[in-house]
Amino acid sequence: MHVGIAVNPVAGMGGRVGLKGTDGKVAEAVERGAEPRAPDRARRTLDRLAAVAPDAAVSVAADPMGESVVREAGFDPVRVVDPFGGETPEPTGTTAAHTAAVVRAFAGVGGEDGVEASDGDPVDLVLFVGGDGTAADVAEALEGTDVPMLGVPAGVKVYSSVFAVSPEDAAEVAASFSRTERREVMDIDEDAYREGEVNPTLRGVAHVPVADDLQSSKQTASGTVESLAEGVAADVRERDGEGVTFVLGPGSTVGAIKDELGFEPSPIGVDVWRDGEVIVRDATEAAILDALGEENVVVVSPIGGQGFVFGRGNPQISPAVIRRCDLRIVASRAKLDDVRALRVDTDDPDLDAELAGWVRVRVGKFETRMMKIV
Repeated sequence: MHVGIAVNPVAGMGGRVGLKGTDGKVAEAVERGAEPRAPDRARRTLDRLAAVAPDAAVSVAADPMGESVVREAGFDPVRVVDPFGGETPEPTGTTAAHTAAVVRAFAGVGGEDGVEASDGDPVDLVLFVGGDGTAADVAEALEGTDVPMLGVPAGVKVYSSVFAVSPEDAAEVAASFSRTERREVMDIDEDAYREGEVNPTLRGVAHVPVADDLQSSKQTASGTVESLAEGVAADVRERDGEGVTFVLGPGSTVGAIKDELGFEPSPIGVDVWRDGEVIVRDATEAAILDALGEENVVVVSPIGGQGFVFGRGNPQISPAVIRRCDLRIVASRAKLDDVRALRVDTDDPDLDAELAGWVRVRVGKFETRMMKIV
């Protein structure tokens, strides 16, 4: 097996600082104190790949797009491309054009940017670390080739069906797949996303390894949630005056609860409520942590069609936040009917393991359903 590793070092940086993405917002993310997320996600993938496929041949691009992290995982990679002309830029200096140049070199096709194709055979798989924007860049670079691609989820937006469930699962799929199929690559306009509009757009179709643990790209409507929202809001109001802090996650289901509480939810954001009022709107991770008290509850709803409770669209609710909160999961029956299980991908494997197991999900004014976090 021959794998090309492409890391988008800025993917996901905007999440925990409340930017809902990094497209065009890298400098602002840095100003807000964002830390790179993708290199750690890449290392988790590579550590697992080293365990399940230690003899894999690995091609890389020059740093900061993957070479060091591959070597740190114990591989002896071949650098087939340096899109930076011998310089080593800061991670924030990388662009979509660099990603495209790297991927074309892996596939043996070169490009108009002057980056030559690799002298060796094309890779068997491009394993990239990023989000939907990175996926679109990779798919475009691979257009016209038969080289498959597989994503390690690291971005805020992960709507495409080309991503593995977790970094470790990406390694398992890369080491074991025997066939591919054509899957859609989706992306959304981040400016519209920040205003609360989620309209995934088809950006391409790519060859992707077939495995049961790959996500579905299908986003389903949650159906009516009026009675659910009424019941949850009533429970929240009962705690008003007791100093209980409620961290209310993003999405239309929790948004209906916010409406029932009497305030306009921040678009696709996290709001914090205590004692009858909103104390933080569109909160970052740091703002949430500052707002938490002695008793805290986080209310979240899984993504329709995917089942992710944490790790997709709500990185502001970080492991540090989750560990200080009681968890309440809410969802319409229609949403749960479309998922076999719930999932978490918090960036903390130990926490993911702690959260795994059967949980009670509120599906109506009084009704609940048992679901398993896997």
